[in-house]
Amino acid sequence: MNRFIDAMNIRGGERIIDLGGSAQFWDAVPVPLDITVLNLPEALDREVPNSHHRITLLEGDACDVTFADRSFDIAFSNSVIEHVGGKDRQRALAGEARRLAPRYWVQTPSIWFPVEAHTHMPFWWFYPPAMKAFFIRRWDEKLPAWCEMIKGTTVIPRSDMQEMFPDARIWTERFMGCAKSYVAYRAT
Repeated sequence: MNRFIDAMNIRGGERIIDLGGSAQFWDAVPVPLDITVLNLPEALDREVPNSHHRITLLEGDACDVTFADRSFDIAFSNSVIEHVGGKDRQRALAGEARRLAPRYWVQTPSIWFPVEAHTHMPFWWFYPPAMKAFFIRRWDEKLPAWCEMIKGTTVIPRSDMQEMFPDARIWTERFMGCAKSYVAYRAT
């Protein structure tokens, strides 16, 4: 969050649309913001939390947002683009982030991080298909909703992030030297 605050030159009062996020995520930002959280009905918070921010909760699809161009100062999305579906839907979310605000910050986990962010399995993306299918069958029995999310996750390489966000800088977040995530951002 500190990197976001610095890179986006957050001063307070910015109008932010959070595509696929939650209101509680913003608690760590010390200056008051005007935040619109857009999420699917089953994932959207039901109550606006008590906050120093002005928060609006809306149901919707981050790949097809009804707001006009440049309705916000910043479009933000944290670990959502890999869950929206295939490349066409990922490009749609990228297009919405770029359309909705002159500045944006879109993050996605890296395939190269040793522990996969959703399953917490080491080197998950490199397992043979039969081994992945074995784990998914077992998870599906006990945690069907979570397993559905895992099955619908498509990792995005850094090169695809650059292609979807041609006017962005790509920052590679690292942990212990390993690429943990990629952030496509436009600060001006």
